[in-house]
Amino acid sequence: MSNRIPFELPPEDRASSPYTGYTRAHWEAVADGLLTAAWRWSTPGRALLDLPGRPSRSGVRSDGLEGFARTFLAAGFRVAGAGGDDPHGWLERYAEGLASGTRSPGRDDTESWPLILDHDVQGQPMVESASVALGLRLTAPWLWKHLDTGVQDRVEDWLRGSLRHVPAPNNWYLFPYTVAGFLDSVGRGDAETAAVRRRALELMEGWYRGEGWYADGDGRAFDHYNGWALHLYPVLDAHLGGDAATLARYGDRLREHLDGFALMFGADGAPMHFGRSLAYRFAASAAVGLGSLTGHTPLTPGASRRLISGSLRHFLDRGALTDDGLLSLGWYGPHDATLQTYSGPASPYWASKAFVSLLAPADHPLWTATEEPAPVEESDRVLSLTAPGLLVQSTREDGIVRLHNHGSDHVRPHEAESADGDDPHYGRQAYSTRTGPTAAGNIADNHLSVEVGGRRSVRRRIHPLGAGHGDGWGWAASWHRPVFVGGPPMVPGLRVESVTVVRGPYELRVHRVVGAPPGARLTHTGWATGPDEPLVSALHGLHGWSPDPETVRAPQGTAYAPWVQLPRLVGETDGTSVHVSLAVLTGEPGPGPLAEAVTHVVADGAGVEVVWADDGARTRVSFDPVRVTHGRSGTR
Repeated sequence: MSNRIPFELPPEDRASSPYTGYTRAHWEAVADGLLTAAWRWSTPGRALLDLPGRPSRSGVRSDGLEGFARTFLAAGFRVAGAGGDDPHGWLERYAEGLASGTRSPGRDDTESWPLILDHDVQGQPMVESASVALGLRLTAPWLWKHLDTGVQDRVEDWLRGSLRHVPAPNNWYLFPYTVAGFLDSVGRGDAETAAVRRRALELMEGWYRGEGWYADGDGRAFDHYNGWALHLYPVLDAHLGGDAATLARYGDRLREHLDGFALMFGADGAPMHFGRSLAYRFAASAAVGLGSLTGHTPLTPGASRRLISGSLRHFLDRGALTDDGLLSLGWYGPHDATLQTYSGPASPYWASKAFVSLLAPADHPLWTATEEPAPVEESDRVLSLTAPGLLVQSTREDGIVRLHNHGSDHVRPHEAESADGDDPHYGRQAYSTRTGPTAAGNIADNHLSVEVGGRRSVRRRIHPLGAGHGDGWGWAASWHRPVFVGGPPMVPGLRVESVTVVRGPYELRVHRVVGAPPGARLTHTGWATGPDEPLVSALHGLHGWSPDPETVRAPQGTAYAPWVQLPRLVGETDGTSVHVSLAVLTGEPGPGPLAEAVTHVVADGAGVEVVWADDGARTRVSFDPVRVTHGRSGTR
C-alpha cells in the first residue's frame, strides 16, 4: 500500500482550511488526476474504460461500461462546476465514446455497450445508465447540444432500456428515475418517463422510515446508500430541474438525515465502516456536499467542508490510489474481504459522487468559509436513531465514532434466514471509524454466538426493541434468532435479546438468552485491532461470563490491518440466562481497568442494574418489555 498521491496537488491552505488544508482547487485537481489515470485504459473508440483487475460477476464488457459511466460522472461535476470550462478536453472524449458505444449495442466487438436488461438477467448496465444520464444532464449545454441528432437518438434508445426493464427491488428504481429526468430535461420526456418517475417516488415513500432514513428496499437495510443514492438522486434531480416543491420535500429529509449522519465521520476524516459497497469510499460525503449545495443541511459551510475534504484526504493519504493513480478495490489498499461479487475494477469510481460538491461555485460559502470542527471534534456525543435502530457514540479525545447496530440487517422480507448469508458488514453488533469487521472465515468481532453441539450461530434478521438517549448516554436494543452453521438452521424457541448502553467511551453490553438447550455455550467478542495500531480494545465480563477474556486471532485481518486480534468471553447457558459485559475501543492509552469502572452489578432474568464508579450513576436494563433508565435518580 502506497501513501503517495501519483499526481500533483495545489499547496495546502491552512488559513482557510485549518483542519485539512484542502480547497476547491484540490477537489478539481483530484478529479482531473483520477480521470487522467482512468483514461489511459480506454478502448480506441473511447466507449469503454477497461481498467485492470479481476472482473465482476457481470463480465468484462459491463465493467468497461462501468469505467466509462462512473468517470463520466466525475467529469460532469468537474466541468459543470466550472461553468463549462474544460481545460483537459474531457467532454470531447465522452462525446466520442457515446457515439461509439451506442452504434450497435449488444454486439460483441471492441466498443459496443451491453444492452440494459432486467436486473436478474443483465442488470448492471441499468446502474451505469444513471451515471451516463446524469453526466449528460450536467453537461448538456456543452456536450449533448453539440451531438449529431443521430447520436442523440441512439443514446436515447439505449437509455430507454433502463425504463423498460425491471430494476432490483431497492435503490435501483432511482436509476431509471434519473434517466427519465435527463430525457425530460432535454425535451424527450413522455408518458413512459413520467410513469417511471412516479413509480420511483411511490416506492421512496414506502421505504422512508423517519429521522431522515430510508430502508434500501422493503426490508431493514440502512447504510451508506442513504446518502449516495436514496437522498442524492431525488434531491439533485429537483435541484437541477428547479422543482422547488420536490426539493423542499426531499431536501427536508436530507437535512434531518445529516443531523445524525454528520456525526458518523471520525476526526481523521474516515466515514463509518459499515454496510456494503465500501470501495466507494469518499462517496460517503456526497450527501454532506449536496446539503450544502442546496441549503438543506443543519451544518455550517465550514463544518461541511471539514467533513467532505476530511473524507477525501483520508483515503488519498492512506493508499486508496495505486501507483498508476487508479482507485483500488478495497478501503485503503486492495482488500478482498471488503468487496461484493458485483464489484469490478471500475466499481470504486462511484466515489465520483463526492464531486457533487463542485457544483457549488468558487464563491459559494462551502468554499469561502473557514473550516470548522467536525461534530466529533466538538464534544463527546451519543445519539440514538430509532427509525434505523442505530446508536452513535463518539469521543472527542480520540476522535473515534462507534455505531451500535440494532436495526440494519440487509435481509429482504422474502428471504429465509440462513447462515450461508451471514454478512460481516451488517451482522456484527458494532462498527467504527477506526476498525473493520473481520472476514467471514475468521473469528467474528463484536458478536455473541450461541454454540450448540459444537455449531456456532450467526445473527441475520434483526428485530429492533427500541432506542433512546439522554445527556451523555444512550441505548439501543434488539432481538434475533440464532442461525446455525451446518445441521438444523435453528433451535426452536431460542432467541437472544441484546441491549447496548453507552456513556463516554464505555459500552455496557447486556444479553438475555431465552430457550437455550442444555449444554449450550456462549462466546462474545470485542473490537478487532492490529498489533501496530494505537488503539485499545478491551472486554470485561460482569455477569454470566468468565471475568477475564481470552485473546483470539483473525489472521485475515480487516480493512485497517492485515492481521488482528480481539478479546473473547466465554459463558454457559441453559434455558434463560443473562450475560453482562463492558467493552471499550479507544485511542491509547485508553481508560483504566474495566473491572474498576463499575462498583455494583445485579442481574437476573428480569433485568440488570449497574452502578458506575466515576459518579455513582445507576443504569437499569429491564426486559418484558425492554426499558433502560440511567442517572442518580433513575431518570429515563
